[in-house]
Amino acid sequence: MTAILEINDLHVAIEGNEILKGVDLIVKQGEVHALMGPNGTGKSTLAYSLMGHPKYEITQGQMIFKGQSLEELDPDERARLGLFLAFQYPVAIPGVSLANFLRMAINAHRRVIDPEDKGISIPKFRTMLKEKMDLLQMPHEFAGRYLNEGFSGGEKKRAEILQLAALEPEIAVLDETDSGLDIDALRIVASGVNALAGPELGVLIITHYQRILNYIKPDFVHIMLNGRIVESAGADLAEHLEEHGYDWIREKYNGNLVEV
Repeated sequence: MTAILEINDLHVAIEGNEILKGVDLIVKQGEVHALMGPNGTGKSTLAYSLMGHPKYEITQGQMIFKGQSLEELDPDERARLGLFLAFQYPVAIPGVSLANFLRMAINAHRRVIDPEDKGISIPKFRTMLKEKMDLLQMPHEFAGRYLNEGFSGGEKKRAEILQLAALEPEIAVLDETDSGLDIDALRIVASGVNALAGPELGVLIITHYQRILNYIKPDFVHIMLNGRIVESAGADLAEHLEEHGYDWIREKYNGNLVEV
């Protein structure tokens, strides 16, 4: 059965200030969606709301994944259900290697299926991790470094994509994965996403630049303005934005941006 993320009339507030004002979006397993818009329109608010950040209050609407209401689930339960968020600003965890972090996360997923599961064996995990790193063209020694500690911007984003590869979610939300990356790092991260994209993975790429879409071909492009999705079309919509910017969409909808 195809996993579906369905967002219906979603309203979200932060400290009483409404940021999302009725978002409707459906992302299916196997599809690549790009959510674009100027800074301050609510794109990252949507990402954090999907994963259950306590700062964001759902005041109206629904978020449904695989038939379950996300509002009823804690963030770890949403992750174990098959939803993944790659952060714009990944947090460093000194003393915890990337490999150990991934093994613990994988074992947590396995125990949901079988509470008696003893976890993936170390030899099997090492083989799997090397295969994933080879797929993403990452040096094996990268896995031994402490998670995000001393990482460059590009290395942090590559670590996020490695987590995506290892955890094998059904829907992945990439929150401004291209932020702060130079061209070489952007190409590496994009190639990793392309290597993982396919019928088993749905992707929602959140960005305000078109450049990452030069490397990752979306099936659908959506424009968010003032807390709502106001335009949806194919990949040519992103090309139109690259050529004309966001002024035309502001003028069309008389959009006043909100701060987030």
